Parts: sequence; C-alpha cells; structure tokens
Amino acid sequence: MWFSKRQNSVEKSSFGSEFVALKIAIEMIQGLKHKLRMMGIPIDGPARVLCDNKSVVHNTTALESVLEKKSNAIAYHFVQENVAMGVIKIAYEPSETNLANALTKVQSAPVRQNLMRQIFY
Repeated sequence: MWFSKRQNSVEKSSFGSEFVALKIAIEMIQGLKHKLRMMGIPIDGPARVLCDNKSVVHNTTALESVLEKKSNAIAYHFVQENVAMGVIKIAYEPSETNLANALTKVQSAPVRQNLMRQIFY
C-alpha cells in the first residue's frame, strides 16, 4: 500500500519522523486487518513493514532499547508495543532497493532506472 500524507508534527530529525510514519502505518494496518476480518478473511501472522532507517529498525526490534527523546515517546512506545504483540514485524530496506525512493529521493541514474524498472515491469 502506498500512502503519502503531511505529518501533523514537525520533527527535527529523520529518526523522529520515521517513528511518526511507523505509527501512522501501524494504525492503517490495524484498520485494514479489522476490515478484512469483518469480511471473513482470516489474517495470520504479523504484517511486514520495511524501514530504511537502521536506527529506527534497531530501536523497535530490540525491545530492551530505551528512547532518550521525550518528543518521540508516544510514537516510539506505540510502535514498540505493536512489535511486541506481534502485530507487525519491522525489517531494514536499503535505499538502493527501496521502491519509494524512486519517487522521493535523488539517486544516480543506474539506481533510479533499476527502481523504476521494478515499479513498472
């Protein structure tokens, strides 16, 4: 599912904005799972979410990690709680293979062509 929306808060770092984006993604996943269950479609296992920020992936998958920034605490705990409950499973996606980067970031011509080829073919 592709989704683009202006975030309601202003973050000083990509670390904080990734947590806000993950929180929004989890809320969408929960809503989609609920709708599918209401239609009688069984949902097994966690949803896989890919993230291109290694720090965010580490902080969400290592449940013993502690967040020092209070401004990100709500999104951080919401994401970490859903990982612990098995609602989602977060994995790292390198920038070179992240399809969303084809439309949002500047890349070299070969990397961009490879991403565009994967999207359209």
